[in-house]
Amino acid sequence: MDSETSTDIRANLERVQAVIAAACRRAGRSPDGVLLIAVSKTMPAERVKAAVEAGAAALGENRVQEAKDKIEALGHPVPWHLIGHLQTNKAKDAVQLFDCIQSVDRLDLAKEINRRAEAAGRTVDALVEVNLGEEAQKGGARPDEVKALLDAIAGLGRVRVRGLMAIPPASADPEATRPHFRRLRELRDLAGLEHLSMGMSADYAVAVEEGATIVRVGTAIFGPRAPRAGP
Repeated sequence: MDSETSTDIRANLERVQAVIAAACRRAGRSPDGVLLIAVSKTMPAERVKAAVEAGAAALGENRVQEAKDKIEALGHPVPWHLIGHLQTNKAKDAVQLFDCIQSVDRLDLAKEINRRAEAAGRTVDALVEVNLGEEAQKGGARPDEVKALLDAIAGLGRVRVRGLMAIPPASADPEATRPHFRRLRELRDLAGLEHLSMGMSADYAVAVEEGATIVRVGTAIFGPRAPRAGP
């Protein structure tokens, strides 16, 4: 990878950090309360390394196998978060690879993560994913299911729920996502949890204004993604 590409990634990262800082000022918050996850899906390891060298505080991946290849190449210079759908048969690898699993959306998955974590002798940080728009094509518990799911997971000794995560219905207007972000914050507050993972490249400033403690930004840092090969 050439030095120009590394410079672009650094400049993009700094630009995103500046937007977060400005959103925090508008909301009367400290930028220290927002974790920026650089979403590295489809990006080669050398670009991910450049982001870490530029100051990325955490990395996010959607697929376990893709993350495994990168983690084998790069190690854990910063925490890795799984932000994509997790099948139960991938739970063993996910527990071994990731510092946080953000897409816990059902009890059977939480139980399998708990079983694998117990076997590995560790406790896994997790977020419960909420399907705010109740969209059939997306994972996540419905808003009215969140309390019962949290209560059930609380009985599992090796899964530590730190907060909630959501991907609102897609919209060309970032303001259209604001009511969804506000709803997730209300659910988080009712549950007495710490973290809100919400906001991506198109709407992360709005998410920060509405209380996000974690934002997941890929394209705005790495640039356009290449088409994914294979199924």
